[in-house]
Amino acid sequence: MKKRIYIILLISNAMLFAQQNSNKNSANFELGKGLTFDVNEGNYQFYLGGFIQPSMTFDKTSGNDADYQFNAKRTFFMLGGNLVKEKISFLLQTDFSQTNPLMDAWIAYHPYSWLTISAGQKQTFVNNREMLVREDRLQFTDRGLLSQTFSNTGREFGLFLEGKFGNKFGFAPKFAVTSGDGRNSFGTDSRDTDLGGLKVGGRLDLFPLGFFSKGNDLLTADLAREQTPKILFGGAVSKNKGASNSVGEGHGDFMLYDASGNSKLPDYTQVYIDLLFKYKGFSFLSEYANATVNGLNINYLDATASQILAPQQISEFLILGDSYNLQFGYVTEKGWSFDMRYESNAPEFASNLNSLLTDASSFTFGLTKYLDNNNLKIQTAISTVNIANGNNQTFGEIMMQISF
Repeated sequence: MKKRIYIILLISNAMLFAQQNSNKNSANFELGKGLTFDVNEGNYQFYLGGFIQPSMTFDKTSGNDADYQFNAKRTFFMLGGNLVKEKISFLLQTDFSQTNPLMDAWIAYHPYSWLTISAGQKQTFVNNREMLVREDRLQFTDRGLLSQTFSNTGREFGLFLEGKFGNKFGFAPKFAVTSGDGRNSFGTDSRDTDLGGLKVGGRLDLFPLGFFSKGNDLLTADLAREQTPKILFGGAVSKNKGASNSVGEGHGDFMLYDASGNSKLPDYTQVYIDLLFKYKGFSFLSEYANATVNGLNINYLDATASQILAPQQISEFLILGDSYNLQFGYVTEKGWSFDMRYESNAPEFASNLNSLLTDASSFTFGLTKYLDNNNLKIQTAISTVNIANGNNQTFGEIMMQISF
């Protein structure tokens, strides 16, 4: 009898201990939020997630046959977490559809509710508005002409400071110091070192009618269907000391020299102005970009100083000029989204036919069906690019997205 009572007590204690631990620790899976773990009553939070985007594309250049492809456009995997008491968060994010898959690897400290300090490789905020949107939250199947012209992945390695203040009138100042060589800035081995100096930049976002609904400022479409008009007016500027990549997101793509044969790279400046409006499913995005160069005096193409750089020739190495984007959209209550985009590029040296930035304009029409908010969707888009001194192009794509 005593033995039975002892066994019952052991079982009861074990069940009570398990119940207490279950209250402290939990695991949950939700589409779009991934597999989340809450440890020690939520003081430590970790998650595993990602998304895949299988797509079929159509590409036609005037005078040539059409090209069709079916592939995995993006295959993202994410590992992140929050240490609540320590006020620390981190993220590791990869895209296995790319040759170099590492996209983000950073750690952040949140000393106050209005301040975040991050270090590592992450999506920088000194680009245009659309480049601040993560790849799974795009309004169309791909980024627009402006984004693809003035940026690559938008990831950089460095130190990032972000602030957020206000309520009815909000503003968010941000400041970054990065390597100036984009992601993987330290090269593949000891012989592949950084070139030039640092890149310094900042952004200021204003919310004159208050902040957007939670998470609705992280994308351009109005999925939250804001019940009152919301406006985000922003601007960003950056200066890259000694750029050796066409948009300052890499290094070693070209080299310039002084009369003594020493490397002499130009300084590259980018300026962005953007406006985002949302109200009851309607959205409007306007973007302007400008890129200039300075630090050029007498530069040579070779270390022997036998080939001098002509004034307009720098446009063959760097993207220089202006671009703007006008983007409209409407999301119905049943999750259908109708979108349109017009963009135009204007090179600084239009007379140089070898300029990297060409005189071109583009139209894009998109249709999206959101099946489970942004977690499960089907998108299709068709774009035409009219190039002043080249062949016109037509792109079409059907893409499905599953976030897990």
